[in-house]
Amino acid sequence: MKTPPALHELERIPRHVAVIMDGNGRWARQRLLPRIEGHRRGIESVRAVVRAAGELGIEYLTLYAFSKENWRRPKMEIAALMRLLERFLREEIGELNENKVRLKTIGARDDLPPRVLSQLRKTEAATAKNSGLTLILALSYGARDEILRAVRRVAADAVAGRLSPDAVDEIAFAARLDTAGVPDPDLLIRTSGELRVSNFLLWQISYAEFVISPALWPDFRREHFLEALREFANRRRRFGGVDPVSRKA
Repeated sequence: MKTPPALHELERIPRHVAVIMDGNGRWARQRLLPRIEGHRRGIESVRAVVRAAGELGIEYLTLYAFSKENWRRPKMEIAALMRLLERFLREEIGELNENKVRLKTIGARDDLPPRVLSQLRKTEAATAKNSGLTLILALSYGARDEILRAVRRVAADAVAGRLSPDAVDEIAFAARLDTAGVPDPDLLIRTSGELRVSNFLLWQISYAEFVISPALWPDFRREHFLEALREFANRRRRFGGVDPVSRKA
């Protein structure tokens, strides 16, 4: 890996970074450990990335923590993951408040076990007034599910007379997504070298820059995050237009 940049070397900082945290199972398998050990180690990576994002002044960090599809995993693994999540939500309140991080979630959160959902609400309430980084956990999240739920909201509003069909545009639709009020990600990072979006923020990443890191998530640390930001800073974002640098008179 190249030498990671110092904070002052990053000329352009994304407003919103989204991360597909992949590779926990492979990390554990390579070490002949239970899969849950990969998830435990992955929590350290979460802490490292949240701290770095806050220090850099990134406004939003969305982490793909648990997908709708993850409910298909073995029951013992799901139970262990939920215990880890509950513990993380409880034990991180102090650090989140110390670093002025506000916690939010997207996804079908009512799918979560009652104890986890209760702790989630407590942590959100405890950090609600923080003014720094907004940390968004995608829990029981699937982009297709999110889009379908938004479609149902549009349909319900139209039937109730609150929304004219002619008024349904991108702004109106985005306002009914889980991420309403949050800017679209500028940068999507996926770890473990995989080249898929895995049903994550399909609407919101339309113009995001993608950076694929070969590091497995439990090994992903501050230096890997900064390297991804350096790559983002070197990209030219045209949003379907023409690069002003290359445009000919």
